[in-house]
Amino acid sequence: MTLTQALSARLTELMKEKNLTAYRLSMLTGVNQTTIGDIRHMRNKAVNVRILFELCQGLGIEIKDFFDSPLFLNENITD
Repeated sequence: MTLTQALSARLTELMKEKNLTAYRLSMLTGVNQTTIGDIRHMRNKAVNVRILFELCQGLGIEIKDFFDSPLFLNENITD
């Protein structure tokens, strides 16, 4: 799995867990809905750390919790 795929999968997983749509997350964070969609659909290969931080705030988690997933283990990332 690429890092882009892992970011997409984790964001989608957390949004489902919190029952949030891209629109609602956008309203909570101020991050453009298109940006959220670009991350989820892997059109954004380089996610800005500030954007990720803001998304985590909207999800109600710490940024460290975003990466606390087997998706981000070194052996699972191919790029």
